Amino acid sequence: MNEYPTLPEGLFLRETAHGLVLTDGNLEIGGDFSKNLRRLRQSNLERELIVRACRIRGAEMPLTVVDATAGLGEDSLLLAAAGFKVRMYEYDPVLAVLLADALRRAADDPALAEAAGRMELCPEDSIPAMRKLPFRPDVVLLDPMFPERTKSAQVKKKFQLIHSLEKPCTDERELLDAAKAAGPQRIVIKRPIKGPLLGGVKPDAVYAGKAVRYDVLIFPA
Repeated sequence: MNEYPTLPEGLFLRETAHGLVLTDGNLEIGGDFSKNLRRLRQSNLERELIVRACRIRGAEMPLTVVDATAGLGEDSLLLAAAGFKVRMYEYDPVLAVLLADALRRAADDPALAEAAGRMELCPEDSIPAMRKLPFRPDVVLLDPMFPERTKSAQVKKKFQLIHSLEKPCTDERELLDAAKAAGPQRIVIKRPIKGPLLGGVKPDAVYAGKAVRYDVLIFPA
């Protein structure tokens, strides 16, 4: 029998035909990489903002990426499919279990196995981990949960359960400082399109879409 982490009251982990899901009896979420197969086509990948933001001109692939706030791993999957080697950190034990389940299933799927083989999961806090990495990553990806400023009903349904597990990032500067300590050539920060700068730091480049943008900090090689 699988042992799962302790959950907040009213939440449950349930095994389904499509993998492990977190549910409150009404909403449910799980890691299902197969839903992103269309985005993983090479022609589509080249248009993904996150892929463009993480590429380093003139650098040979595979570049190494540390995804410091992996969540359910969708951004990491896009990067891995584009040829990056990705180490994912997720400190919330419930999200880490969901991500590990998605990764196991992807490894058995011929359409996803190659990308999954370039993804490594570390279920721990990335802030202390990035300060003692055994290697120097090319890129660090940050996507801290954005603090809600209002009790808006605009929050997407699939994030409602995540919000009940993880609290928004309140130590933005500490997260950014830890990312810098890892010594990457660039730090890529995912933000809501009109969201404030992470830690108030102005980026060197910005890749913006309709809903999100990627602020890029560039450092000497």
